[in-house]
Amino acid sequence: MLQRNPIVLKRHARSGRQHEINHIRGARHVLMSREPLVHDNRTWRRSFSVQATVCLGFGTLLPPLIYFFGDVDALVRNKPAVNSVIASLIASVVGLLLARKVNTYPGVKQLGSVAPGFVISFGLAALWILMTRVDYSAGILLMNFAASLSVYLLFMTLALRSDMNTFYAVPGGRIGRLADYGIMSVPLIQPIVPLHRGAIIVADLHYDMPAVWERFLAEAALMGVPVFHFKQVYEAATGKVQVEHLSENSLGSLLPNMSYLRAKRALDTVAALVLLPILLIPFCLVALAIKLDSPGPVFFRQERLGYRGRMFRVIKFRTMRCAPATDDEDVQRESAMTSENDPRITRVGAFLRRTRIDELPQLFNIIAGEMSWIGPRPEAVPLTKWYEREIPFYSYRHILRPGLTGWAQVNQGHVTMLGDIDDKLQYDFFYIKNFSYWLDILIALRTIRVILTGHGAR
Repeated sequence: MLQRNPIVLKRHARSGRQHEINHIRGARHVLMSREPLVHDNRTWRRSFSVQATVCLGFGTLLPPLIYFFGDVDALVRNKPAVNSVIASLIASVVGLLLARKVNTYPGVKQLGSVAPGFVISFGLAALWILMTRVDYSAGILLMNFAASLSVYLLFMTLALRSDMNTFYAVPGGRIGRLADYGIMSVPLIQPIVPLHRGAIIVADLHYDMPAVWERFLAEAALMGVPVFHFKQVYEAATGKVQVEHLSENSLGSLLPNMSYLRAKRALDTVAALVLLPILLIPFCLVALAIKLDSPGPVFFRQERLGYRGRMFRVIKFRTMRCAPATDDEDVQRESAMTSENDPRITRVGAFLRRTRIDELPQLFNIIAGEMSWIGPRPEAVPLTKWYEREIPFYSYRHILRPGLTGWAQVNQGHVTMLGDIDDKLQYDFFYIKNFSYWLDILIALRTIRVILTGHGAR
């Protein structure tokens, strides 16, 4: 189901093919004889300025005052306390921004994403304090963390209880697919704009609809009622981007943010170089366990298709028993697929796969510029050739560097069959379209959950 947080109407490709009707802010009386949309009293609960003010006031300033029994002078004279308050103020704002951003993506439990955001922000603040060796108060930091998190959780609880979004479907075109996606909507019989709180209008904006319904959509937008193309609702509800016809979807709208692409490459390299010496001893221990468990090499190398369709050799810890080499393409494709409870997996390999430790040697691929920490997962060449023959636009996923984890992995898990791969491609296209550091942060957080639960492992 669609997340309850407000949907923001997004602009499609810059090609000039503007099929979507823009949401015009502010109710206006132009061409209207009825009253404009009533002000939504939920907005204050989701307002960043209100949330920031209350979080900073009750979450970072009030606890230190209580700690010093209301003695402001004693608080100001205490340097460790002042440093802790300043660090808490910054951490609270960062945690608030992080929690608000990741909540805009599909499949995110809003309350569940709050705690990781504040844990990260206050963790970074504590790390900064330790690195700079400034005086601080651990008690104030802990109190401010608990108070800021509690205040924001209260805001989100109130906002979620007041959310009452209702989708109204304009007849015509492919609007009937909403039901196929499991999205409930109310069919509109007459072109009368629903003015109640939470009303959202959904239509097939590529359909050549009658003039009366076109006027209805324009009227709704002018009155401040959100109007969305049905595929936008599909993306917001599922985290996928459907691709049916190149002319319709305009792949140019899926071009990733090139400035972030360059910055991401630098961050990937730095992170890999920092982790390499830290992981050296654990790598040796894993290698020893593999050698003791079954005969064969420590590492598994396989040709895969990566960035811009270039072939590279991925490196992982070996988790399966060795099999004889073959030139038969069908056999290669079958061997590249991992089934549930695959008998080829060793005892140590099962643990490595479940915890994703087998993926860690790919940091050498990251340093070489062949992979990223986060991106569409690279497939074995025999599988890639098969998918490209059967699935339109499959090769477009290579516009980004492949990753150790990705949007499809945290939502779908490991899949190899064509039907599942079609869904996986839709997840990959959603990632490409919404390519940003906020989405990467969300994927990183959900990857931790995957590692802890073993979701999707084979």
